[in-house]
Amino acid sequence: MPVDPVPATEEHRFPCPSCGANLRFAPGEDRLICRHCGYNEPVDGAQTAPPAIRELDFQAALNAQLPQQEIEETRVVKCTNCGAEVEADPTSHAHECPFCASPIVTDTGTHRHIKPRGLLPFALSESDARGAMNTWLGRLWFAPNGLREYARRDRRMQGIYVPFWTYDADTKTAYRGERGDDYYVTRTVMRDGKPTQVQERRTRWRPASGKVARFFDDVLVLASKSLPKGYTDALEPWDLAALEPYRPEFLAGFRAEGYTVELAQGYDEARTRMDRIIARDVRFDIGGDHQRIHTLDTTVSDVTFKHILLPVWLAAYRYRGKSYRFVVNGRTGQVRGERPWSVWKITFAVILGALLAAGLGYAFANLQ
Repeated sequence: MPVDPVPATEEHRFPCPSCGANLRFAPGEDRLICRHCGYNEPVDGAQTAPPAIRELDFQAALNAQLPQQEIEETRVVKCTNCGAEVEADPTSHAHECPFCASPIVTDTGTHRHIKPRGLLPFALSESDARGAMNTWLGRLWFAPNGLREYARRDRRMQGIYVPFWTYDADTKTAYRGERGDDYYVTRTVMRDGKPTQVQERRTRWRPASGKVARFFDDVLVLASKSLPKGYTDALEPWDLAALEPYRPEFLAGFRAEGYTVELAQGYDEARTRMDRIIARDVRFDIGGDHQRIHTLDTTVSDVTFKHILLPVWLAAYRYRGKSYRFVVNGRTGQVRGERPWSVWKITFAVILGALLAAGLGYAFANLQ
């Protein structure tokens, strides 16, 4: 059954009731604030324990049978340089890509997608994220002298909600393999002309078979191609137990990236992760000192998913014609980034190291 027609794109605006300026979500405070007049109000329901977020049926989504209310259209801008798709600001017609700092022009087209069901609100402010980034920059060795100053100079960090999929699945696996148990035998060998007894380790193998079962909860998969996966993986762990049901108030003053990894593609990655854990479970079930796995027959059922948004502070800048990026976990302050290398500093360090090694060698030779 096809999905019902989607209504026209809905824009969420939060004008200040006092002065009319746009309200913004205040990280860590669960409040909307006005930077012009100071008015503030709590986000409805944010002060109470969040209810459980209902999962969606994976097969229904693949068959385009999700209810109409789970689908939305948003205006997006697509960067022709890095491919990022970010919700467009209707008041802006030209700006810079937050992921690679390339100039882009707003596209008034729409992106039809599955709605987010949950998100983790920003807990760190921009100043907190900048402090974490500057601390990270301070630890860089062999970076050009002007890098820190260039990255800091007039560069605002942007709060971006990055899309992820989570998958739940119930698995049952039948396996066949072998269990290896070590044992030792004593042998007599000749050493220096004398008979010597030595212990030799050997392994006794015997067939093994059985079944293991595991329920997977919230297997997290990045649904974006805009950032290197190694960066986002390094920002983990995320406190997914604190997920809030999606409310547009949390996005006030921030931007959200549209997913570019489709649901089925994300599930393939989730299955790869599940299979690794299942193989580990099987090895544990076989026991012994060594294990060999010959066959795994896994049945997967009750697959469900969520589209969620996770908060990242992002700084993208161009240094000597090349783009560099910093990403900061908007909850924990964990930092990852790209950096240029100073050839002169590396060369100087190599020369200095060689001189020190030569000096130490000369001093050691004179001591003998």
